[in-house]
Amino acid sequence: MNRFALSVSAGIARITESALGPYQSAVIRIGFSATWLLFLLREFPHRQEMYGPDAPWSWGLAHQLVTSNGAFTALMWSDTQIWFELIYVIAVLASALLLLGWRTRAMSVLFMVGVVSLQNRSVFMGDGGDNVLHLMSVYLVFTRCGQVWSLDARRRRLADEARTRGERVVDRTGPALWAVLGFALVAVTAGGRFDGIDPTVPVILWLTWVAQAVWWVVARRAKSREPRVLLDVVANLAHNGALLVIMAEACMIYSTAGWYKIQGTRWQDGTAVYYPLHLDYFSPWPALGDLMSSSGTMLMLVTYGTVIVQVAFPFTLLNRRLKNVLLAVMMTEHAVIAVVLGLPFFSLAMIATDAVFLPTPFLLLLGGAAARARDRVRTRAGRTPLPEPRPAESAEPTHAGSTA
Repeated sequence: MNRFALSVSAGIARITESALGPYQSAVIRIGFSATWLLFLLREFPHRQEMYGPDAPWSWGLAHQLVTSNGAFTALMWSDTQIWFELIYVIAVLASALLLLGWRTRAMSVLFMVGVVSLQNRSVFMGDGGDNVLHLMSVYLVFTRCGQVWSLDARRRRLADEARTRGERVVDRTGPALWAVLGFALVAVTAGGRFDGIDPTVPVILWLTWVAQAVWWVVARRAKSREPRVLLDVVANLAHNGALLVIMAEACMIYSTAGWYKIQGTRWQDGTAVYYPLHLDYFSPWPALGDLMSSSGTMLMLVTYGTVIVQVAFPFTLLNRRLKNVLLAVMMTEHAVIAVVLGLPFFSLAMIATDAVFLPTPFLLLLGGAAARARDRVRTRAGRTPLPEPRPAESAEPTHAGSTA
């Protein structure tokens, strides 16, 4: 009984004292923001036809749908061309800055707003990858995804070094950003833009904005450490809970997809993969599709293998080695889908989702290789290599509560 109590106590301490999976959360931040950014840049010449005021799914039709289902989209606040361009540019900038890890708390919120605004504007434009990105953009807001591999981590490291030298560190960018976003939030709320829609997004916006203010006040005015420690515990719980939800979402996606495939006759007889390879819509490289479909045995193995991997993956989490093997298989499969079927953004979204299960040693190896490549480039350019970042320790309070 004592051993059990000690185990429970250690588990509670672990999930409250630190934000788990710092490298995994950084990878999914980079993966999802890169996926959305690349999509927006690729579709930039076609943005008018997809989400603009003159799109086939017109602003009036979108307004009727939003009025009936209560979905949030900032594009419904005005039907002018200037407003559409502004929202699109904000979505691009938020994705790029989140990718770099600059003020990740604020950028994750703007990233979510950009994703749901554009996707809810034209609901028939998306595919399975867009649905995944839609959900993950909401979960990402609650994670402390800038602990490593981010400009926020670099800024905190430089601030710590300055404090060690006895220098006074003042952050003016964070409060200014918080004030600007707060003014916009108050104006939107006072203007009735949130009336009649699902309250999920407005609640998240207000919750994160108020939480930033509370953290700033506590960090600078509290006379004891207890209030700050309490807020840090709350932030860690939110992060760890969001990370658990992301993992559960990934398992649900694969398990439901696998079990639905089992019920399909084409998947049962091993011919399901053959037909997409011969559809013009999914054939960017017809010769490659013909090559893959030339072997009936290969098609049958790929069809059955896909079902087996998707159904089995949630259960392999109980065995680390088997999980890593299936994880590599699934990522490879998504990469093949991206090339052969012409679905790059769906595949990128799924690979980013899978990344939450990647082992930390592999991510450290990957990060080390990226750092060495960066240093070689800087050396050739005649610049001093950057110092190696410190391994992530317990979550820094300055991330969850700063206006980053």
